[in-house]
Amino acid sequence: MSKICQITGKKAMVGNNVSHSKRRTKRKFNVNLFTKKFYWVEQDCWINLNISAAGLRTINKLGLDAAIRMAADKGYLNA
Repeated sequence: MSKICQITGKKAMVGNNVSHSKRRTKRKFNVNLFTKKFYWVEQDCWINLNISAAGLRTINKLGLDAAIRMAADKGYLNA
């Protein structure tokens, strides 16, 4: 499972750990990602999505159908 949100397209970012002596080493900032099951009323079926917390807020704000259409238009979702 790749660590990419299917609604917002968020993925892991790369940055630095900075020590007290200001020495920098590479690190990864992962997405707050989880698998959630939704009932899609318009299609009358259950779907599983790998979404971030921001993606869940988007679904709560716009509704599942609008969020899926937006993600499909932007190419984040293969639906």
